[in-house]
Amino acid sequence: MKKMVSALLAFVIWIVGIPVHTTTVYAYTEEKPFVSAQSAVLMDVASERVLFGKEAQKPMKVASLTKIMTAILAIEKGKLDELVTISPRAVGIEGSSVYLKQGEKVRLRDLLYGLMLRSGNDAAVAIAEHIGGSVEGFVYLMNEKATYLGLQHTHFMNPHGLDHPDHYSTAYDLAKLTAYALKNPVFQEIVKTKSITLSSPWETGRQTFFNKNKLLRMYPWADGVKTGFTKQAGRTLVTSATKDGHQLVAVTLNDPNDWYDSIKLFEYGYEHYDLVSIVKREQLIWQKPDHKRGEKEFDLVAGEEFRYPLTAEEKKEKRVKIEPLISYPLKMIQEENMPVGSARIYLDNQLIGAIPLVTKSPARSTFFSKWKEIIFSWLEQGEEL
Repeated sequence: MKKMVSALLAFVIWIVGIPVHTTTVYAYTEEKPFVSAQSAVLMDVASERVLFGKEAQKPMKVASLTKIMTAILAIEKGKLDELVTISPRAVGIEGSSVYLKQGEKVRLRDLLYGLMLRSGNDAAVAIAEHIGGSVEGFVYLMNEKATYLGLQHTHFMNPHGLDHPDHYSTAYDLAKLTAYALKNPVFQEIVKTKSITLSSPWETGRQTFFNKNKLLRMYPWADGVKTGFTKQAGRTLVTSATKDGHQLVAVTLNDPNDWYDSIKLFEYGYEHYDLVSIVKREQLIWQKPDHKRGEKEFDLVAGEEFRYPLTAEEKKEKRVKIEPLISYPLKMIQEENMPVGSARIYLDNQLIGAIPLVTKSPARSTFFSKWKEIIFSWLEQGEEL
């Protein structure tokens, strides 16, 4: 009987054409994704708005995600083409390694690729000694930078992430750190590199590093960032993706299914949020209501663009407000492009950002320009935030 049922089932599958192997389709429509991570967060890079969180502020061991801080500090404080002399302390560090040898001279740039692609713990120590004068000096700089960036639940004890009771961070802090680091073009170029062959004086004269971040090959929009693992931390991962100019960063801590959870988070973000230009550069924010004869006339315009991820509901219901805050006496203004305050931007009465207000001479109105403004206002009705 069992053989007959099996044969019948196989026949039905053959007739209907149910495929044995399926192609992954990246789509996600549920309101909130389920992830197996103990802690996770999805953040918009431009605005640092949290789009998803799960125990996002819980301090945890983060393993080699520590190297994100090591890399950005080295990029900001070092010179990429200077040579780093490898000390005895940098040789033979446990865990991942790029197999440095004592006395070698390696370019800082090459050590950074070894750090972020191969996750070399020896590269981390070599970088720390070179930039900070010692590992301890560099760790001081790491914690100082964490304080500067507002990483309130982060503390470093080493530059590589090997387990230590006082070495920890959170998914939220790591996302915030990564959003900051991704604004640096050198960092961004390194972490999106799938593989690279370098000519620094390793044993063979050349060294090829392959990025451990499998998402760079699994997900078409992936462009970073760093993997991590220790027995105590479990699998840790920070990834970034950019789709249609919208860059997101996902963090998963202690996650046995990290690759697919990251994809799930990205698809949730792109499905539910659009990066909207709420204020455009030089957009009129404030116009002087009365103008006395002899006074110079200036409008106040946005000094820069402000973009923010919004849901369809947030866009449709016009829940964004812009409030000018003028901190300079307007009657003393004598020139254009002079900063005079800020425009504060609110979503549901919660402050989400601010941009500078600068002066600009108003364009002279003509009969035709007035009609042009009226026509454009008609066309834009219903599309304003």
